[in-house]
Amino acid sequence: AKCQCKVVPRERTNCGYPGISAAECKKIGCCFNASVPSVPWCYSPKPKKVKKMCPNDPYTRINCGHPGIKPKECTKKGCCFRAHPAGVPWCFYHRVTEE
Repeated sequence: AKCQCKVVPRERTNCGYPGISAAECKKIGCCFNASVPSVPWCYSPKPKKVKKMCPNDPYTRINCGHPGIKPKECTKKGCCFRAHPAGVPWCFYHRVTEE
């Protein structure tokens, strides 16, 4: 993503080797910007921003607990708890989405 390459020159972390081409740099998943001298031109992108969400669709839930788990036990494990509908896990894992 383009926004991941908006790294101020002084905060760039070198990614690649001296004299790497823009194409080679991008091929290894790095950013390339040769507009500023004496800073890395091929550099690591910013980490993706991710957001943890409890999935809305009860049928996509992935079980995180055991039958009869208490809401407090479930959230202590870092999972989502919704005591409905019947027949699906009530304690389930978050889904991670990119912002």
